Amino acid sequence: MSKQINGSSTQLCSRRTFGVTSGFALGGLSVAAFEPDQSLLGMDAPSGATQGGMVPAISQLHLSPQAKRVIFLFMHGGPSHVDTFDYKPRLAKDDGKPFPLKLPPNIDAVPTLLNGPWKFKQRGDSGLWVSDLLPHMAEHADSLCVIRSMHTKGQSHGQAVGMVNTGSDNLVRPSVGAWISYALGSGHPDLPAHVAIGPATAHGGPRNYGAAFLPAMHQATAIGSNGKPGNGNISHLDGPGEDREIRERFDLVRRMNADHLQAVGNDRELRGAVEAVDLASRMRTAAPDVFNVELETEATHQAYGLDAKETEPFGKSCLLARRLAESGVRFITVSSGQVWDQHGNLESGHNKNALATDKPIAALIADLKQRGLWDDTLIVWGGEFGRTPVVQGKNGRDHNPQGFSMVLSGGGVRSGFAYGQTDEFGYYAETDRVHMHDLHATMLHLLGIDHERLTYRYAGRDFRLTDVHGRVIDAVINS
Repeated sequence: MSKQINGSSTQLCSRRTFGVTSGFALGGLSVAAFEPDQSLLGMDAPSGATQGGMVPAISQLHLSPQAKRVIFLFMHGGPSHVDTFDYKPRLAKDDGKPFPLKLPPNIDAVPTLLNGPWKFKQRGDSGLWVSDLLPHMAEHADSLCVIRSMHTKGQSHGQAVGMVNTGSDNLVRPSVGAWISYALGSGHPDLPAHVAIGPATAHGGPRNYGAAFLPAMHQATAIGSNGKPGNGNISHLDGPGEDREIRERFDLVRRMNADHLQAVGNDRELRGAVEAVDLASRMRTAAPDVFNVELETEATHQAYGLDAKETEPFGKSCLLARRLAESGVRFITVSSGQVWDQHGNLESGHNKNALATDKPIAALIADLKQRGLWDDTLIVWGGEFGRTPVVQGKNGRDHNPQGFSMVLSGGGVRSGFAYGQTDEFGYYAETDRVHMHDLHATMLHLLGIDHERLTYRYAGRDFRLTDVHGRVIDAVINS
């Protein structure tokens, strides 16, 4: 027996009996522009509560949480920090000159400095530097916290994408969302804790939102692919037949799963797969309305850019993310698709990417604020790395994991604040360096989780998201 979900077949049977799978995947704004949708439940589970079979691993939070959920706006490909949030006057002054600092070992010839075409300005009351490339996000400068001293492991996309999404550059490890799903469960009894919107098929694909050795139900429910949310709904969730027939099929699978579990014992992987099938059954009632962005007002559609070809895909993804966050989903990744990788044609490529994403992101921040969700929703914006301040080819920039920026907003972080520095050209993280493990530790901390205490026993050792690394960046957290 199988169901078609978002065009892919999710088997409800394998091994020797029904129901056993290795995983489950489904496929400047005025406040008046947004009107709350009363159909969304906005439920939040007490710590330790059972969520439709999903029991949180943490019965009592380690810390006092400042955030209940995370929306990760993944700018796949790596946007240029020196053209967005990391203003470098020296780069503008020495444009066209040889790069004077020591080069990474992978570069032989001395490259030439390249200043970008976008002007930087100090924005808002905070005076945060943001370039003209992102005019809508710039209007929310006083709501942003920019970490300008990020560094990571991995010169290639595959390595660095793995690091930002799973904390590992070369091994199959649970994704950040899977760890959070495992720790906290879902805030809604009939929805998953972890959703990936428009995830890429390249650079690890499902590994970047998978559960690895955690129980299968903690991998993401995937909607669309490669930066596009598709129709924004879970296709073919009901399957053929009348409602009674569908319920009977699920009941049959549930009984056969229970028999199989009793026969083989309480296997964690097997139980996780069974729970994933049970979640599919429960989602039949809850998911259609939550995933249906057509229930939003026309003013909301326009605010997110659903009325324009350039902004419609990412705008729809951001609006869907807000609806999921409002409904209790704990971790939502919204992927831009691998579009920020400008080895050439930096100006036209980054202009196109910014046009597609900037307005929807600003709409998301404004929408969360007016609904009272921004204060306890952590927004994370950034790519797997940044770009070099030197030219590649005629008019491009290469990958730069040595120094780049990530942007946080809401969820207990300081606003209108910049932390850390790269060197005077923007190549190396230099002051108050922040590794990707540190960012992950800080994200968990804001959710009330001690990254050193969230572990899972596998293959004879205790694993955690930050491995044996990571420190919380206290300076970016509201006291």
